[in-house]
Amino acid sequence: MRLVAKKSGRFTYLYAIKGYRADDGKSTTKVVEKFGTVEELREKLNGEDPIEWARTQVAGMTALEKEGNKHVIIDCNPMALIPKGERRSYNGGYLFLQKIYYELGLDYICKKIARKHKLLKYDLNGILSMLVYTRILYPGSKRSSLEDARKFLEQPECALEQVYRALSLLAGEFNEIQAGVYKRSLKLGKRNTRVVYYDLTNYFFECEEESGLRQYGHSKENRPLPIVQMGLFMDHDGFPLAMCVEPGNTAETGTLKPMEQILRDKFGLSKLVVCTDGGLSSYENRKNDSVGDRSFITVQSLKKLKKHLREWALDSKGWRIAGSRGKEEYDISILDAKEYHETLFFKERWDPTLMSTGETLEQRVIVTFSFKYQEYLRHVRERQIARAKALLAKGRGATSKKKSPNDAKRFIKAEHVTADGELAQIENFSLNQEMIDQEARFDGFYALCTDLEDPAPAIIELNGGRWIIENGFRIMKTDFDARPVYVRRDDRIKAHFLTCFLALLVYKYLEKKVNRGGKHFTTDEILDTLRGMDFLSIPGEGYIPTYTRTDLTNHLHGSAGFRTDTQIVTKQKMRSIISQTKKREKED
Repeated sequence: MRLVAKKSGRFTYLYAIKGYRADDGKSTTKVVEKFGTVEELREKLNGEDPIEWARTQVAGMTALEKEGNKHVIIDCNPMALIPKGERRSYNGGYLFLQKIYYELGLDYICKKIARKHKLLKYDLNGILSMLVYTRILYPGSKRSSLEDARKFLEQPECALEQVYRALSLLAGEFNEIQAGVYKRSLKLGKRNTRVVYYDLTNYFFECEEESGLRQYGHSKENRPLPIVQMGLFMDHDGFPLAMCVEPGNTAETGTLKPMEQILRDKFGLSKLVVCTDGGLSSYENRKNDSVGDRSFITVQSLKKLKKHLREWALDSKGWRIAGSRGKEEYDISILDAKEYHETLFFKERWDPTLMSTGETLEQRVIVTFSFKYQEYLRHVRERQIARAKALLAKGRGATSKKKSPNDAKRFIKAEHVTADGELAQIENFSLNQEMIDQEARFDGFYALCTDLEDPAPAIIELNGGRWIIENGFRIMKTDFDARPVYVRRDDRIKAHFLTCFLALLVYKYLEKKVNRGGKHFTTDEILDTLRGMDFLSIPGEGYIPTYTRTDLTNHLHGSAGFRTDTQIVTKQKMRSIISQTKKREKED
């Protein structure tokens, strides 16, 4: 801040002038205070030098501004139009994501990649960070991400074609980036990787032609479109660990072993308990995870068990209660379902399984039963039976060939013979009571297989954590809009899912930080709050928060170590906050 004397006619006017950098990056000045004319001040100050008095005032104003105690007076003209095309509102919610992005060392990883490609003409870190922040806050295409990033306090400095080139570069460093961010995440705390969860999902493309990774396969959404499959490892605390992208027609069971090899080679993780669902529980995968320091826990279909094991599993006798220290056994057929509604029963036995190679796999079968789960399955099936009856009443009796567990048509059977046994030309449709009774036998039962020797209740509890990975997929698909995918080249498809993976990792760390002190904020609450943390730019002064201060914003600021919820955040303070979000530990 400085004093300016400006002569106009026979009077000399004194002003306090402040220089600042506008939002467009250009340097300019503004009048902070008008002291009046030298002649007027000389009369008011009783002979004191007006120039020296004004310099003292400016020095005091400068000192107050540096201390952050200066009151800001905004001079607005209700008759003046705002400049056309001028952006006045900016989002600052991304700053909380940016702090974690830099804590995870993703900027350092980008610099390492850039050093390998010396002729880069764009800022790789700037592009990756933009894609991660916009994927969380404003998910969409790469073009829309570039446009939405202009809402941030820091403006993107790249062109759309550079974004696409960066995607190709990131795809070439696919596994190295994942391994690098895992190793750097250890600086934020120990990762719970003793038990890891693995699952596979798929994403559709708005096209009809197969090409490269985009292939027709079993869509989890039953869409008749090409898909790409994504395999994801998550640790026991719910943080993404590693991921892969496979063609849509790849067999699920064939993706697990290569991913585990990457964990060993790139991540240095060999001591693992791999927990999967039934779709990934091939004998080959179990055998692979039953050697050395690796073990497995997998869901087992009761219908696919050997006959003697299935009969043992469904037998009403020999059940024990999880959490009980006693050896007492129960007959669930004579128990009061209401009294034991919340009780979880289990039984277990070891079963040597002969592999196709002639080897024997020693695995433990653990079966659970719950009256509550039994009631739930019965309720679901009754609704499906009601839908099947409604279809029959309307004459729509086509049976389901795929026998999906959610398809009511599986309870409809077609008969092609008359009562005399002669071949009928017209199909007769009726309710398949035999299938209904067959499914009812398994109500309330659930089975696992493992090679661990831990107590059965502990195994059951570990398997119960599989919701973690389902929740991760839900966030990426629903909240981050990872689908549909708007890129077509295979390398850019891989890079797209890599940015989704990194966005999930950054978000999970933020979620952990804010959910403390007995508070639990939902994903919707956190994301809506970050999107709504807007600031009104006051030229030459700073930014006025226009969001509502809440418990969640208090937790966000407490976790980040800075505050943006004062009545106004000065330009200098905001620059300091932005600098603070980009600090990290020095490299080794």
